Amino acid sequence: MPMPVAAIVLAAGASRRLGQPKQLLTLGNETLLARVLRLAGEAGASPVFAVLGAQREMVAASLQNCDAHLVFNEQWELGIASSICAGLRALDGCAPGSQGILLLGCDQPRLTAAHLGTMLECFTARAAHTIVASKYAGVLGTPAIFPRSIFPDLLALRGDRGARSLLVHPPCTLVPIDFSGGEIDIDSPADLGALE
Repeated sequence: MPMPVAAIVLAAGASRRLGQPKQLLTLGNETLLARVLRLAGEAGASPVFAVLGAQREMVAASLQNCDAHLVFNEQWELGIASSICAGLRALDGCAPGSQGILLLGCDQPRLTAAHLGTMLECFTARAAHTIVASKYAGVLGTPAIFPRSIFPDLLALRGDRGARSLLVHPPCTLVPIDFSGGEIDIDSPADLGALE
């Protein structure tokens, strides 16, 4: 039986450079956030959490038909690390048996359920003390799966630094999975063209 892995989608940012909530941009017939929540579920992650912060009421209203647990990070302005912590606290309350977390954002339009599925298969096929990270444009990044043994390291993160430091200097075995197009994300109005 596969090890249970939850997904935490970090979607609390204010999208200041973009000038509008990137979570609500549409790709096809769904928002970027609804899309990534669906992909995580289709790949086999369960449960799936969405950590919201800025414009949380508007973003939450757009997710009424999504099968995801909504987590409100009251301290979202402190940076991405606070959202990781909020997601992990919600996970421990809802699914304490999860052996790992799939950590991802909502702004990679080239992400597929197949890529996430490959990551989950790799994670469950190995010893529990393994990180599985996406590799693109010569770097390691998210989506990434962290084993339960690394949760204290994630909870120790502070400020606007995400989990990349744990990928650069992994505290355990790390397996990279190629993610073609993973470097394409939506951070500014110029990036909107990547959605087409």
